[in-house]
Amino acid sequence: MRETHKITIAGIERELPRFAVNEHLDIAAFILFGDVELTEKCAAALIEKCPDFDYIVTPEAKSIPLAYEMSRQSGKKYIVVRKGVKVYMDNPVAVPVSSITTQREQYLYLGHEDGDLITGKKVLIVDDVISTGESLESVKKVVEAFDGEIVACCAPIAEGDAADREDIIYLEKIPLFFK
Repeated sequence: MRETHKITIAGIERELPRFAVNEHLDIAAFILFGDVELTEKCAAALIEKCPDFDYIVTPEAKSIPLAYEMSRQSGKKYIVVRKGVKVYMDNPVAVPVSSITTQREQYLYLGHEDGDLITGKKVLIVDDVISTGESLESVKKVVEAFDGEIVACCAPIAEGDAADREDIIYLEKIPLFFK
């Protein structure tokens, strides 16, 4: 039987399955895909905690359902920074990214068709989990490349030492499990 980590977030209790990142570290997997109730509640709780914004920007990852729901509830457009160049992208900006759950360096891309919308606008960066902060820094670089004004970075979960950061907004913290 897989080990789990119990969490109560946005008034909802969940058992998060633990997975090995490597032989020395496990993480509790916080996955919003398919959990509509949790996504809706986390979106409402984060909107309540965040400052005013014009656009939501999120990486192409497990945070997309959250960004969608925050967009739906707030009436503000969300933009996805992609993991690959698409044919419709106008002169995309590329920024390297690596994270605790990614096996190799990747790139994030945003074309001018969406990037130009955030120029001079208040941008809220949304992710599902902030851990090392490397993914977050890459998304920040993309927003900065288009001269967007980052008003806050948020996620439902701060993992490990990220919970000690004062530059992020989060709902709950979960530990890293060292072996």
